[in-house]
Amino acid sequence: MTSNFSAKIIIDAKDKSKAIFDSVNTDNEFYPENPVKTKITFDKKITISVETDQLAHLRANLNSTLRLIQASYDSIESVKI
Repeated sequence: MTSNFSAKIIIDAKDKSKAIFDSVNTDNEFYPENPVKTKITFDKKITISVETDQLAHLRANLNSTLRLIQASYDSIESVKI
């Protein structure tokens, strides 16, 4: 028996959401061998949907993605004019 694990996270970074999405989604598109099915979409907010049969893979993928989002947000904030 195989269990499937999934998570959906919605992030609203206001006016920074689109720039963050563009940054993070690029990494996701260029990692086709990812063992976690990861879909990142944008419609005024960033939606991250992940699915896998390994709970550890789900946790690792979410941690990495959320850290990338935080780094993108912090970078945008640091160059605020």
